[in-house]
Amino acid sequence: MRPPPPQGRGAGGGGALGRRAFASLLAAAVVALALLCLFYGAAFAPSIRRARPRLPLRLRFRAQGTEALPAGLVVSSIPVCDARHLELIPCLDRGLHYQLRLRLNLSLMEHYERHCPPAPRRLNCLIPPPDGYQVPIRWPRSRDEVWKANIPHPHLAAEKSDQRWMVVNGDKINFPGGGTHFHTGADKYIVHLAQMLNFPNDKLNNGGNIRNLLDVGCGVASFGAYLLSHNILATSLAPNDVHENQIQFALERGIPATLGVLGTRRLPYPSRSFEMAHCSRCRIDWLQRDGVLLLEVDRVLRPGGYFVYSSPEAYALDPFNRKIWRQMSDLARRMCWRVASKKNQTVIWAKPLTNGCYMRREPGTLPPMCERDDDPDAAWNVPMKACLTPFSKRVNKAKGSELLPWPQRLTAPPPCLKELGISSGNFSEDNEIWHSRVIQYWKHMKSEIRKDSFRNVMDMSANLGGFAASLKKKDVWVMNVIPFMESGKLKVIYDRGLMGTTHDWCESFSTYPRTYDLLHAWLLFSEIEKQGCSLEDLLIEMDRILRPYGYAIIRDKAAVVNYIKKLLPALRWDDWTFEVRPKKDALTTGDERVLIVRKKLWNQSLQDPS
Repeated sequence: MRPPPPQGRGAGGGGALGRRAFASLLAAAVVALALLCLFYGAAFAPSIRRARPRLPLRLRFRAQGTEALPAGLVVSSIPVCDARHLELIPCLDRGLHYQLRLRLNLSLMEHYERHCPPAPRRLNCLIPPPDGYQVPIRWPRSRDEVWKANIPHPHLAAEKSDQRWMVVNGDKINFPGGGTHFHTGADKYIVHLAQMLNFPNDKLNNGGNIRNLLDVGCGVASFGAYLLSHNILATSLAPNDVHENQIQFALERGIPATLGVLGTRRLPYPSRSFEMAHCSRCRIDWLQRDGVLLLEVDRVLRPGGYFVYSSPEAYALDPFNRKIWRQMSDLARRMCWRVASKKNQTVIWAKPLTNGCYMRREPGTLPPMCERDDDPDAAWNVPMKACLTPFSKRVNKAKGSELLPWPQRLTAPPPCLKELGISSGNFSEDNEIWHSRVIQYWKHMKSEIRKDSFRNVMDMSANLGGFAASLKKKDVWVMNVIPFMESGKLKVIYDRGLMGTTHDWCESFSTYPRTYDLLHAWLLFSEIEKQGCSLEDLLIEMDRILRPYGYAIIRDKAAVVNYIKKLLPALRWDDWTFEVRPKKDALTTGDERVLIVRKKLWNQSLQDPS
């Protein structure tokens, strides 16, 4: 009889077996969990390659300055975007529509409106310049020619050859000044419009009383380019449509222009911003949805403002165009517009000066008047409404805009200050402070810049427009951006005869890459951090907008500036840098610094800073 095995050994053997079984089960569980993660990761991960690559070391800065940063930290690199993203406009990327399966109404132009990628789909990488990129030709030569390598899209030259939009000439693209309805040149067309309205000296600015103009469907913005000699500042507007590079050409030329569309949302401008709106064969169905698009033009026109319409409907004699003309004329009459002039291919309507005509309309007349609680100045992501906006009691009583002619209106306190609770004294003090600040900026950059170093300028947090006003003697134009939570200040911008838009800097701006020579950001980083948005994302967006060899002036709290300096090599913004503690003034908040940097021109093949 075999003796039983020792208990200790038996117990030990059974324990080993249990451990092996447990280990096998644990390994199986780990594999199953990994497969599960892989499955759901593939199901929900972004389909865009390199979606939101992170900085090698990502630190969250607190605006209050309670989180110290390592003194020796320098972020060495930020990923470079694929070549297919050379012209990426993140919030106007139609590829995103398909990836997110957005159900957009194409007939209402919703696919040309802003639709921003959610955080996991953002491409936080640096967009390289195209092969052969050259420093842009400087203004005023750039009005008539640009480097083809910078915008290698000559298809518009062939498509619009009969309209003389643009002509390819070797390594350059030339702009003869033609347009869909002014083949002989925008300059002659502008004089013709002035003559139609009997303005003195054939000048469309009418002695400085017409300053801000909205050009809808602007093409390559030659109309706006030639208006500059008339002291008219045109906001040239067009979508990123089948003529996808027209605004890119306009900005490369140094002409004020912006991406936008008359779709379902209001234009990002307050009511009564423009003295004139213009449409030259802009291919817009003004009769759709009870005339809501024409009513949007009415909303942004000042009292007595003009709508210039050059299109076949205004002159063609065939039954189809005659029908459209009768319907448009009827709509304009019900909107209380009068025909100021009509000749050949063009009709010019004028908006009323007071509410008198509105009050005399028959009850039930369409379009209706807007409800009393409707804010006509709300313009950030606000749906259009098919209604007429009456004038306020003050504007109705004044029978006009109350504005001085240009250029006096630039520095005169505008009437809208009362609505914003801003005194004339504070407005004048703001002007003086920014005049002094800009003098100091230019003094600091004097050794690095030339007379023609800047043309396209953006003030990313423009407040009352003092920075732009102080650049009046420079040969530049300024896009004044008002954060959406302070959008009322945009009325001040337009009353001063400047141009601008409202925006949320937690999102990407609606412009092509490499379109601005100078970006100015005053306390912007501190503000967006309060909203919980990323400083790094904003810097990468600024890099997208900024041209190679362009400059950024960042005026912010010392802790913010110290943080940004850590990222300069990775951004390739260390071609030239300057930092100074500015003199304190009435607008200074705490310990501020001014950081001025210049962006490098780097090759697409470079994956690390040179």
